[in-house]
Amino acid sequence: MKKAMANLLAAAAVLLVPFSTAGADALDDLLRQVRQAKVEEARLNRQREEEFRRAAGRQAELLAAAKAKLAAEKQRGEELKQRFDENEKKLAEAEELLRQRQGNLGELFGVVRQVAGDVAGVLDASLVSAQYPGRSKKLVEMSNEKQLPTIPELEELWYQMQHEMTESGKVVKYTDAVVAVDGTEKQQEVVRIGVFNAVSNGRFLRYLSETDQLIVLPRQPAKRFTEMAANLQKATSGMVPMAVDPSRGSILNLLVQAPNLEERIEQGKEVGYIIIGLAIFGFLIALYRLVALGITGLKVRSQLKHPDQPRKNNPLGRVLLTWKENQDADLETLERKIDEAIVKEVPRLQRGLSIIKILAVIAPLLGLLGTVTGMIQTFQSITLFGTGDPKLMAGGISQALITTVLGLIAAIPLTFLHAWVSSRSKTLVQVLEEQSAGIIARQAERLSKREC
Repeated sequence: MKKAMANLLAAAAVLLVPFSTAGADALDDLLRQVRQAKVEEARLNRQREEEFRRAAGRQAELLAAAKAKLAAEKQRGEELKQRFDENEKKLAEAEELLRQRQGNLGELFGVVRQVAGDVAGVLDASLVSAQYPGRSKKLVEMSNEKQLPTIPELEELWYQMQHEMTESGKVVKYTDAVVAVDGTEKQQEVVRIGVFNAVSNGRFLRYLSETDQLIVLPRQPAKRFTEMAANLQKATSGMVPMAVDPSRGSILNLLVQAPNLEERIEQGKEVGYIIIGLAIFGFLIALYRLVALGITGLKVRSQLKHPDQPRKNNPLGRVLLTWKENQDADLETLERKIDEAIVKEVPRLQRGLSIIKILAVIAPLLGLLGTVTGMIQTFQSITLFGTGDPKLMAGGISQALITTVLGLIAAIPLTFLHAWVSSRSKTLVQVLEEQSAGIIARQAERLSKREC
C-alpha cells in the first residue's frame, strides 16, 4: 500500500507538468506502473494470508499435542502416586515386620552403637593411638550408622577393645615424632608405659589427640621422676621402678597448668614484692645480729677465763676496765660507774631487735592489705562481668590469698628470729649484770676488811 501511494504521488507530480506528447507517454508509463504495483501488492497480500492460515493450523496442532502430553503426564502422575502409596504401605509393613522380628536384638544393636562411640572416644585419647593412629575411624562410622552392624564391624569392635586391653599392660619402645617445647619436631625413641605414660630422653610426654602428636611437657615433674624415666629408657630387661599416672595423663596435664613458685609470687603483685623485700631485709638483719652476738659471746666467754686481763674488744672487758679504773673509789661511786658502763653496752647488744620486731608485725599487715585489695578487684570483676566465668575472679582471689601467705611466711620466721636474737642479747646482758654484781660484792667486802 505504501508503494502504491508513492506511485500515485509521483503521478500527481507528473500531472503538474505542461501538456505535451512526451507527457502522454509518461502518463501511460505511470498508469502501467500503478497497475503492476497493484497486482504485485495483491499477490503479496494473498501470500501473507496463506502463511497466516498455515501458521494458525500449526499452532492448533501444537496446542493439541501439548494438551495430549499434559493429559499423559497427569495420568502418569496418578499412576506414580498410586505406586508411591502402595510402596509406603509395603515399607511400613516391612518395618513393622522387621521390628517384630528384631525384638531385643534391636536394643542390642543400639547398645553396640553406643559402646562403639564410647570405645572410639577412649581410643582417641589413648597413648596407644600415638603408636597405632586411626584406630577409631571404623568405630566412629559404626556408631553413626542407622542400619544394623555387620559381623565384620562387630569383630572390629571386639578386636579394638581387646587390642587396647593388651597394649595397656605392655612397656614398648618405638620411634616416633616428638614435638619439643620450642615447637620443633624430631624423630626419637619413645617409651610407652601401657596407657599411662610416655617418656623420651628422660622427659615426660603428652599425647594430643587433636593433632595426633606427642609433645614434651613444658613443665616436668620432680627430678626423681625424670630420673626414673631416664633409667627406664636405658633399661633393656629386668625390673625398673617407674612413676605411673593412673589418670592416663590427667595429672600431668594439671601439672602443666599449675603455677610454679615464681608465678605464685607474681600473683601477689606489688604488695607481694614489698613483703618479700621486707622479709629479706629482716632476715639479713637477724643473721647479722646473730653472727655479731655469737662473736661477742665467744669473746665474753674468753674474757671470763681471764678476768684479771680485761680487753676492750668485748663488753665484759670494758666493764672490767671501768672497775679497774675506779678501784679506789667508794662503793656507791663504783656501782654508778659500773651501771653506766653496762647501760652503754646494752644498746649495742640489743641493736636491731626493734627493727626485726617491727618487720614481723608489718609483714602480716601487708598481707592483709593485699587480701583487701585482691577482694576489691574480685568484686569489681563481679560488678562488671557477673559470676558466670570464675576465671575473671581468679586474679583478685589469687592476689588475696598469695599476699596473706607471703605475710605469714615472712612474719613467722621473723618472730622466731627476733626471739632468738633477743635471747642471745639478754644472755650477754645477764652475764654483764652478774659480773657487775660480783664486782660490787668483792669491792664491798674489800672495803669492809679495810675498815676493820
